[in-house]
Formats: sequence, C-alpha cells, structure tokens
Amino acid sequence: MSLDFTGITVGYALTGSHCTFDEVMPQIQRFVDLGARVIPIVSTTILTTDTRFGTSNHWQKQLKDITGNDMITTIVEAEPLGPSKLLDVLVIAPCTGNTTSRLANAITDSPVLMAAKAQMRNQRPLVLAISTNDGLGLNAANIAKLLVAKHIYFVPYGQDNPVQKPNSLVARMELIPEACAAALEGKQLQPLIIERFQYT
Repeated sequence: MSLDFTGITVGYALTGSHCTFDEVMPQIQRFVDLGARVIPIVSTTILTTDTRFGTSNHWQKQLKDITGNDMITTIVEAEPLGPSKLLDVLVIAPCTGNTTSRLANAITDSPVLMAAKAQMRNQRPLVLAISTNDGLGLNAANIAKLLVAKHIYFVPYGQDNPVQKPNSLVARMELIPEACAAALEGKQLQPLIIERFQYT
C-alpha cells in the first residue's frame, strides 16, 4: 500500500464533531505533504458555529491555508462533483452520528452528504472516520448498514471512553491517510475495530 498521493485529488469533508478538529487538521496537512490535491468540503455547522474548541473563522482559515483551495460550502457547489468525477477519494472526518445516520438512510441535506452521494454515484471510495456518542447505541444500526455498503470504507475505530461514555465510538484520526490509500486499492484498512482506550 503506497502513501504517495501524487496526482490524487482528495475530497476532505468535515462535519460538526468540533472536539476532533485538532486531530484531523494535521491529517489534511499530511495529504498535502504526500502530494495530494485536497478539496475541503464543510457542513453548515463549520460555517456558523463557534465553540470552546475554536471559532468558525479559525477553522475556515486553517482549511484554506493548508489546502490552498476554496471550501465547498453548499449543496449546489457539491452537486457537480458527480458529473465532473473530480474526487479520487472522499473522506468524511470527523463523521458525526448525525451524518452517519443520514448517509445510511439516503438523506442528502448538506454539502457533505451531497458530496458523498456524488462519490457513490461514481463508484469511487468514500472513507468515514466516525466520531459519535451513540455508535453503540441507536447509531449502531446505521454504522452496520454502511459497513456492508459497496465503496464505503472506515478509518479504524474503537471506544474512546467506555466508562463515562459506553456508547461512544471514535476513529483513529492519525490513520486517515492510510485508510484512504487502502480504499483506493479497494481494501478496508485492518484491523477495523481497535482499542482507543487503555485501562490502567
């Protein structure tokens, strides 16, 4: 599995798990360093919400500075990704429970979900890095539907806090480029289920 992304266009979509943004920004930089052209795609939450993890303007500026490309911010802007076949691989990282549930039930009501729909239309790899407090709760059924769907792959994930948040699942964000490289070869990066939490 090669981590040379020269000539590869990566769609990098972010949804509103703001607590993981500090983890995913270095992975966007890694794609750029590995030769990829990165197209940022953001949910409305990114554009409108300031949190204790950073302001909307802060994250928007980081995306622009790292990728050198304008963000796709509307459904209208995302729709042409289908016919243009622009993206070789699309990763949604972080992928919230809200986005996971909508994707699993064919709901297209955000730029990120329109981009995902376009990618699946083209039968090209879609990689999900889940971050959801109910991954082992109500969202477990949605994750299961996506696990068996064609052209959808996952960044390896596990429970991040089984004592205080027993239903929570979070991907190993540092494995995003590796998961995308495997997906470009039609493979799921293994092991899929990993331990994020270490008992002391």
